[in-house]
Amino acid sequence: MIPLPAFLGGTGALAGWTLQDARYAATWNSGIGSATYGGRWNSIGKHVIYAALDPATAILEVAVHKGFKVLNTVVHNLYSFTITDPSQVRVMQPDDVPNPHWLRPITPNKDQQEFGDQLIDAHPYVLVPSAVSGHSWNLLVNVTTALPLMADIQSERFALDPRLRAKP
Repeated sequence: MIPLPAFLGGTGALAGWTLQDARYAATWNSGIGSATYGGRWNSIGKHVIYAALDPATAILEVAVHKGFKVLNTVVHNLYSFTITDPSQVRVMQPDDVPNPHWLRPITPNKDQQEFGDQLIDAHPYVLVPSAVSGHSWNLLVNVTTALPLMADIQSERFALDPRLRAKP
């Protein structure tokens, strides 16, 4: 079980979670997927790891793109890591984002991606509200500057609860 964060009386640190296709385990921390295809908060060519502050959000973020069938039939790994210097995390509150529609489940646009590129260039880690789960956080990881600020990196084989598989 994940320890409660220190501010809730636990011993847990600030951690990131990301779910990745196991075929790409050797490059899980390269941001090559987002650099190849672009993402909600980055343009093509910008290497970013899309993570979350909790494993459930990381799983939902992948499921919304791939579907539960893929998560049930293709091997994935769940990675976690601790952020050694939380002061390096830029928190973007909803009012900090120029267009509130960017926080909705829409197709990303060039302006949104350029805004994200600027944030990623300026900060090793950026927290933005999740479009999938508006009360959750996505963690954007700048692979150029954030990797030295990661510790306690762990990986486990992911197993989807088969009850989440869509019924025929």
